[in-house]
Amino acid sequence: MSEFGRVGFMLLSTEMEPRLFDLDFQLLADAVLTLIAVIALFFFLSYFLFNPAREFMNKRKDKIKSELEEAKKSQEEAAALKAEYEDKLKNVDKEAEGILSAARKKAMDNEASIVAKAKEEAHAIVERAGVEAEQEKLRVKDDVKKEMIDVAAAVAKKAVGNSMDISVQERLVDETLKEIGEGTWLS
Repeated sequence: MSEFGRVGFMLLSTEMEPRLFDLDFQLLADAVLTLIAVIALFFFLSYFLFNPAREFMNKRKDKIKSELEEAKKSQEEAAALKAEYEDKLKNVDKEAEGILSAARKKAMDNEASIVAKAKEEAHAIVERAGVEAEQEKLRVKDDVKKEMIDVAAAVAKKAVGNSMDISVQERLVDETLKEIGEGTWLS
């Protein structure tokens, strides 16, 4: 076999032999172009689809996180308010008792001041009555003195006659009263 025959035979035998991969230039070019298209498609989809989807998911995640924090904060505030209201409910009886006690004390103070005012008024009335009684006593005493003077003058006038004047009569009555003593005719 000649050289040409051998090469031809090899070509023939190679064409006839089935190969696992048929690696030729066209296949490699197609593979490279497919790879470039896949990479371009990946970047294209990444830029226009995956990035917005990631941003949306991150925003959603942040929103959910903030809502959870807000809910936790609200729950803590609600628990604090509940505890405060429970304390207030426990202290309501004490506060009511304190208010009632203060009202009772105020009523007792008012009662004491009213009683004190009434006593002062009663004392003032008694003193005024005493002063009025003393004044009445003095007035009655003066009236009795005048009547005694009139009686003594009438008696002296009858005894002495009509010759005596008023000044002499009054002097005689005064002397008589001094002799008798004021205690005698006041009793």
